[in-house]
Amino acid sequence: MCGLSQVKTRVGLNPSMTNRRVLLIASLAFASDSIPAYAECGECKQHEAKVKDIVDTAVTTGEFKTLAAALKAAGLVETLKGKGPFTVFAPTDKAFRKLPKGTVEELLKPENKDKLVAVLTYQVVPGKVVAKDVIGLSEAGTVQGSKVKITVKGDKVRVDNAKVTATDIACSNGMIHVINQVILPPDNADSRAEAVEMMRDAVHRGSHLYNTGHPASCADLYQTTAKRLMELSPSPFAKGTHEKLQIALKHCSGTGCDHSRA
Repeated sequence: MCGLSQVKTRVGLNPSMTNRRVLLIASLAFASDSIPAYAECGECKQHEAKVKDIVDTAVTTGEFKTLAAALKAAGLVETLKGKGPFTVFAPTDKAFRKLPKGTVEELLKPENKDKLVAVLTYQVVPGKVVAKDVIGLSEAGTVQGSKVKITVKGDKVRVDNAKVTATDIACSNGMIHVINQVILPPDNADSRAEAVEMMRDAVHRGSHLYNTGHPASCADLYQTTAKRLMELSPSPFAKGTHEKLQIALKHCSGTGCDHSRA
């Protein structure tokens, strides 16, 4: 199939999750003022209606039946049919078959929904990222929370260990790039262990500082540790923990009492 040099459609990068982008603009030149003004608008709407969203585009191609089934099991169909925009590194059915035997069946079980959601959202990047922008990146943050590594060698591009085999499949709510392997989010066991060690060390040192009359140093240590914890990737925390840490840090910055900060 094609490398990133074979680009079907090139449009600018729009990383904002809130901005809308018109994917196709039909320009009609009129020689006479007698043609109704609404004719151009009607043609544009008909043209845009032909562009499907990410889910419908994937289903239509016939190469992503497993991906479509997984999205349904994970409850992500409506999300990826939403306005987005999203960029999906979409593994084909063949890519899913490369996983160890029984992996897909295990992930599709209701009790493993959280794992399935993590795997699928790791294939998705917020915003609309076209091929020419992908090749300028070394990494990209995913909806799952971790970052995928992007490497370029000649006209070959890899996302983690997966090879990009087709690019710039335009959708009404984003873009699809095809990959030949399912990319898996990193195991956060190491991050959890590191986080536990950091917190233990901070409590041990901080309590000594506080009890020996140095509340300011204790507070500074705790704040530094909290910031370091928030920078761990992949995040070892449950959803919402980052927000709570940010609120706590903001509160600490707003008080002049070292005892309260600590």
